[in-house]
Amino acid sequence: MRCAEAPFTAAKLGGVPRLIALNGPPGCGKSTIARRYADDHPPALALDVDRVRDLIAGDLGEAGRLARDIAVAAARVHLTSGHDVVVPQFLGRPEFLDRLSALAVDVGAAYHEVVLIDTKDNAIRRFTERGTIQATPAELSAMYDNLQTIIATRHPTLIRSVEGDPAHTYQALLAVLNVELGVPERSTRGT
Repeated sequence: MRCAEAPFTAAKLGGVPRLIALNGPPGCGKSTIARRYADDHPPALALDVDRVRDLIAGDLGEAGRLARDIAVAAARVHLTSGHDVVVPQFLGRPEFLDRLSALAVDVGAAYHEVVLIDTKDNAIRRFTERGTIQATPAELSAMYDNLQTIIATRHPTLIRSVEGDPAHTYQALLAVLNVELGVPERSTRGT
């Protein structure tokens, strides 16, 4: 029996840390789910590349490239310390996913590529209702189509993002992760 004061980390279990690439359309709950996972699996890291990019002044394209480099370096440090890392990021091109996968192999972490998904119409509406970033419906549609190409070529695990019920989406993620590893749930928090 485990205690809430003694969280289960990969190092304490003698297992391997998890690197979870949490992809999906903007507005589908990636950051919320990543934060919940980190809170439930301390000292897991919810590594939001967009937040890192926002800390870098200057050209957005260059800031994005630097933010991805910083994220990979931070993930490496955290994983080699034996702790889980969740990267919530819309990724419509495979390059960064390839870097994360290679990192997991390099440090001996379990790699999970997961997409939180909703229908195209719902995904566009959900993102538009957030009102945080300006994008046209055509741009959002293209982003969704790019994600579908990633899904078709990489075959990640798909989890339906249940609007208004992040707890359901989170439990689905935990079920997938634990089935893939064949281990019981490691959460230290109640649901």
